[in-house]
Amino acid sequence: MRLRHLVAREFRNLAPTGLEIPKEGVALLGPNGAGKTNLLEAVYYPVLFRSFRGAADAELTGFGGAGFAVEIAWGEDPHRTATATYHSATKEKRVGIDGVPERSLQRAAGQWLAVTFLPTDTALAAGPPSGRRQYLDRLLSLSHPAYLGALTRYRAALAQRNAALRQGQIEAARAFEPALGVAGAALVAARVEWCGSAGAGFAEEFGGLGESESPGLSYAGRTELADAAAWGPLLRDVEARDRARGMTTVGPHRDDVRLTLGGRALRDFGSTGQQRSAAIALKLLELGTLRAARGEEPALILDDVFAELDQERQRRLAARLTDGGVRQCLLTAPRPEEIPANLGLPVWHVAGGKVT
Repeated sequence: MRLRHLVAREFRNLAPTGLEIPKEGVALLGPNGAGKTNLLEAVYYPVLFRSFRGAADAELTGFGGAGFAVEIAWGEDPHRTATATYHSATKEKRVGIDGVPERSLQRAAGQWLAVTFLPTDTALAAGPPSGRRQYLDRLLSLSHPAYLGALTRYRAALAQRNAALRQGQIEAARAFEPALGVAGAALVAARVEWCGSAGAGFAEEFGGLGESESPGLSYAGRTELADAAAWGPLLRDVEARDRARGMTTVGPHRDDVRLTLGGRALRDFGSTGQQRSAAIALKLLELGTLRAARGEEPALILDDVFAELDQERQRRLAARLTDGGVRQCLLTAPRPEEIPANLGLPVWHVAGGKVT
């Protein structure tokens, strides 16, 4: 899924931009605030039609602008395009795939695929469980469309049950439990299956970045909830606690992915470099999962990925990212010395929102 062309207008601080993207990708070089990350954000926007930094669409509009527009073209087919426009006055977003308007963001999302790494993604290894749950939900939603549907239904049933619990309406809360159990079982089953198959890949990717200790990845949660029949009895067991807290205290919205190094929790005992390497390894696992599910190689979009890594880890990572030229890689760095010599990507300079 190599990106061929990008157009961005009134997006963040970017000058009106029309770029032909090299087949192998590009390294964007420039100081902080120059617009490097904003350019990556525009590239990624048509994956899920939202910011990879969690910003609202209104925040993506250039200062004083009436809205923004992003268009990409990818692959060998000249008709493969994705477009998005946002109008500030009406707060209306319109998206299109291959020149055809698409009303459903769920159907439009994931036509163009890319995997991102941001500096904040070190929280995948060092931060709370919520980030790892979001990682699983995004990965599995893009690789398995049925997962996204189950996730949507689960969140709706969970919100309704929690609202009933807060209001003390126990019978109403129980009415939402069958839907919660069916959707929740689908989520747990998919997560458990992925974690069970991903442990070896995590160890391989982590080791490839220069880590000598033995890493581990496993699912941390009530795996019996992969069976929809298990939900009813368990929810009865915790009903008193749920009533007291006004929330559902068991289910995939409470689970985690356990990451270890040498048998100890990576979050608590890993160094900063080890935690960063683990987060990068998870991103490479995500890429492999999407490639296997979709039969195409996603692009890699990486913001300041070489920071806080020693030279040997940088060299190893550079070789892994390009993988002999089989994938497209777009990344940023603030200084020339932070681009490893073996990366082999053309360098573009970014300053004041302009690319040269």
